[in-house]
Amino acid sequence: MLNFTKAFTHLPAWRVFNGSGKPIDRGPNVLAEDYLDIMGQPINPQCRIYPEEMIQTGISAIDGMNSIARGQKIPIFSAAGLPHNEIAAQICRQAGLVQKSKDVMDYSADNFAIVFAAMGVNMETARFFKSDFEENGSMDNVCLFLNLANDPTIERIITPRLALTTAEYLAYQCEKHVLVILTDMSSYAEALREVKKNKEKERNQ
Repeated sequence: MLNFTKAFTHLPAWRVFNGSGKPIDRGPNVLAEDYLDIMGQPINPQCRIYPEEMIQTGISAIDGMNSIARGQKIPIFSAAGLPHNEIAAQICRQAGLVQKSKDVMDYSADNFAIVFAAMGVNMETARFFKSDFEENGSMDNVCLFLNLANDPTIERIITPRLALTTAEYLAYQCEKHVLVILTDMSSYAEALREVKKNKEKERNQ
């Protein structure tokens, strides 16, 4: 049994990583100060604070009809040919807290972070996300994970776990408000199905 961990440091976390957590932005190597299990820590639901603060996405259909509260997760369903990548990038550019919480040390806008993970995307889509965030200045608040379609299947399963572990670190240890965006979950589901199929083949041999 393998245990996967993610290295963390107090250096600025606004970096670009591949699907296995290695920096690909030509920046300095990550000097680890702590290692966290990417399987996450169990959370007692009774200890959670009732969600009351709204996260503004800048998209009227979401903010007006299906608004997101802090601590909540919602899916965005799409189909082939629809601009789901553009919507995900737009949310990343425009997202922010409507009302700042009083349970954090820093009340400024810099205390809001975004963890963006793209799974099974092609080079064109990965280049679009990276260039869009850099051109609009949102890269200063974004930690980006890019898993390409030609990367190993197991990385597609690890990538969302790395993103969520990074979000937990920023939220619990750095005391930041964190928004996590995962796209495309269908690629993650296909990777799980492929791994399960290979396990069944090994059992039958």
